[in-house]
Amino acid sequence: MALPSPSYTITLRVEAPATQRATSEIVHEATTAGASVMGVDIAQSHADKLVVDLTLDTVDAEHGERVVDALNALEGVRVLKVSDSTFLMHLGGKIEVTPKVPLKTRRDMSRAYTPGVARVCLAIADHPEDARRLTIKRNTVAVVTDGTAVLGLGDIGPMAAMPVMEGKAALFKEFANVDAWPLALDTTDTEEIIAIVKAIAPGFGGVNLEDISAPRCFEIEARLREELDIPVFHDDQHGTAIVVLAALINALRVVGKAIEDVRIVVSGVGAAGSAIIKLLMAQGARDIIGCDRHGALSVATAGDDPHRQWIVEHTNPSGFTGTLKEGLVGADVFVGVSAGNILTGADVARMSTDAIVFALANPTPEVDPIEAGESAAVVATGRSDYPNQINNVLAFPGLFRGLLDAGAAQITDEMLRVAAVAIAEVVGPEELNPAFVIPGVFDTRVAEAVAEAVKAEGLKEIASRGVEPEDYDQLSQRISR
Repeated sequence: MALPSPSYTITLRVEAPATQRATSEIVHEATTAGASVMGVDIAQSHADKLVVDLTLDTVDAEHGERVVDALNALEGVRVLKVSDSTFLMHLGGKIEVTPKVPLKTRRDMSRAYTPGVARVCLAIADHPEDARRLTIKRNTVAVVTDGTAVLGLGDIGPMAAMPVMEGKAALFKEFANVDAWPLALDTTDTEEIIAIVKAIAPGFGGVNLEDISAPRCFEIEARLREELDIPVFHDDQHGTAIVVLAALINALRVVGKAIEDVRIVVSGVGAAGSAIIKLLMAQGARDIIGCDRHGALSVATAGDDPHRQWIVEHTNPSGFTGTLKEGLVGADVFVGVSAGNILTGADVARMSTDAIVFALANPTPEVDPIEAGESAAVVATGRSDYPNQINNVLAFPGLFRGLLDAGAAQITDEMLRVAAVAIAEVVGPEELNPAFVIPGVFDTRVAEAVAEAVKAEGLKEIASRGVEPEDYDQLSQRISR
């Protein structure tokens, strides 16, 4: 049974008789209706009546309506207004632009804008590489979507996807001090998306592709990586893969198994599944079976999709050909990025001793976590109401912080791998247990650790290309001439 959630917090403005009993009855009735009462405040007091603000967590919008009906049924009680806290948070959007420099005097203005700004413009015209040092490009990421694959919602279009993109930008700032901006594109044409992102790239130090449906997302990312000189990252693929690998590293420590020795079954071979398989192999996994709705991926079911073909060619060394449930028999690890309720606790029980289950479909996992936990040693989900939440926010803020700080032009597989290892290592030996294989999303150590690891790898990659790291003394001398 679903429980009340902060996602459905409402505040009811309720008029009631001016008695202690009336207020108590309101709270009692709301609780009886299944809501969690978070606060009771007297908004107005009169000789014969009170106006009370009642703040509640509910299960969903329909549940909130039932609570309202229950209160209205009380004698002398009337609900005057219903405010939804989630919608209130989004009024006017969740992000804004604020200046970093004072603009209080004419002297400030003459340096930040005309006429002094012309000197900086001409310096960049003479040395375009200085744009990264002298503009917001140094710390800015474009969050690009077409709204075709929004998590849990599907193809809802670019405008409806904006609240998600704003939230992403807010997380970038909160966790890694990266200035990100949502760009919702009113097109699903692959070539047009590529052209638009290339056209806006001069103003950004990186691109985060978000909620673009497969298989277009693969080509868009690959082309942009090839044609741009800034990092391009599809979070639905690689962010998920990074956090899955981080959690698996620690889960394997808990059960005392090595990634080279375990058999891993992955349900879902789309954007996330493909990236997860490749990153697990980069960490040393050797026995992975990728499954779609028909079972183990094969030449016949891969079709002409190059990413599925790659999986067929590089995984499943035993040549298994059965269904997902058959493939789980004796398997050590299950990773689900597919659909809810496709497995039962009995299916998990057929896995090996000390099995690991990552059921990441949202909002409904592939298997009920409580059922899975009856036989599996470690269970993780994508949800916040169970232990071991696999959440991409553990990866992308720190990853881009490191990329931007290094001045990286591209993202390598090794950067993704070291990011995962850095997340895993945040959990110390004294903290590690079956219910805590991945840090919490508010752990400030995570973004710092990821940023440091990615920056170090980024500087290695830059050095391998014979490019000198940023030299601010050299820049200062050039501008002062």
